Amino acid sequence: MGAGFGAGLGLALASSAFIGGSFVLKKKGLLRLCGRGRARAGQGGHAYLREWLWWAGLLCMGVGEAANFAAYAFAPATLVTPLGALSVLVSAVLSSIFLNEQLNVHGKIGCILSILGSTVMVIHAPQEEEVSSLESMAEKLKDPGFIVFAVCVLVSSLLLIFVAGPRYGQSNVLVYVLVCSAIGSLSVSCVKGLGIALKELFSGKPVLKEPLGWVLLVCLVICISIQINYLNKALDIFNTSVVTPIYYVLFTTAVMMCSAILFKEWQHMVLDNIIGSISGFLTIVSGIFLLHAFRDMPFTPNLLPLFLQPGRPDRHQSCQHQPLLPSEDKGSQSAEEEEEEEEEEEK
Repeated sequence: MGAGFGAGLGLALASSAFIGGSFVLKKKGLLRLCGRGRARAGQGGHAYLREWLWWAGLLCMGVGEAANFAAYAFAPATLVTPLGALSVLVSAVLSSIFLNEQLNVHGKIGCILSILGSTVMVIHAPQEEEVSSLESMAEKLKDPGFIVFAVCVLVSSLLLIFVAGPRYGQSNVLVYVLVCSAIGSLSVSCVKGLGIALKELFSGKPVLKEPLGWVLLVCLVICISIQINYLNKALDIFNTSVVTPIYYVLFTTAVMMCSAILFKEWQHMVLDNIIGSISGFLTIVSGIFLLHAFRDMPFTPNLLPLFLQPGRPDRHQSCQHQPLLPSEDKGSQSAEEEEEEEEEEEK
């Protein structure tokens, strides 16, 4: 795990940086199209294909996905996937700079929690079973548990695309993001298999004659095409700081489920690592909740306690020079004045 851990860690970090920047570039390109009055991606338009900023974002995403591809070939999926939280941080920071999207103190705390949770998950990452050849990969793909999982993913994705999409896609961010996340879990399995195929190819084995490698390649192209299409729809309709964290949570959950079923990663874990992995993931979810739920809440000094607000006098000092019961004093003074007036009228 030494060399593989270092290579997988470095590639995963580079992948997060490129993917986080790609969200901002794509959103910038889509916003420019809105200013020109062209059909938006959320309405079924494809004018973004003529925008160079969108292509720059796609290039960054391609580089990030390539690094991610290589990372999955060197390290377990549960080591690489949690580091995707760094793409949330990169996207949130760049969005606040270049897209004028708000990143308040809650968002900053959320980013820190996401990083801490990712670190904990990496430390307690489960060890997957050794899959060193396409033959062993084929055996795992034939597992009944994985077949049931893949069928459920495909059926639920079709329902989201053709039933929920036309009705709720414009108002609910989960519709399109769920499609990307569910299909993305299958794309990770394809990436893992293709990484094994490339290793065998470089070692001199006749991998090109194996049909499984080509099937995995075709499936990967289809999955990535679906992800790009519906991710563009989500980015065009909703805020980037909303889409990115929700996509990370759902995608990570789907990948962890798929890896656990396909590679049996959690089968031989000790209790400490199980608790650590779950705690790290919950920490990430908490951080992303802060980043998402309070994104529009301004954090001003007025929200602080009085003794922490700048420019305010000390409450104890100001109370020393005030009467204890000002309302009663005023009431007694007015009563005395009325009695004096009545005595003068009687005289």
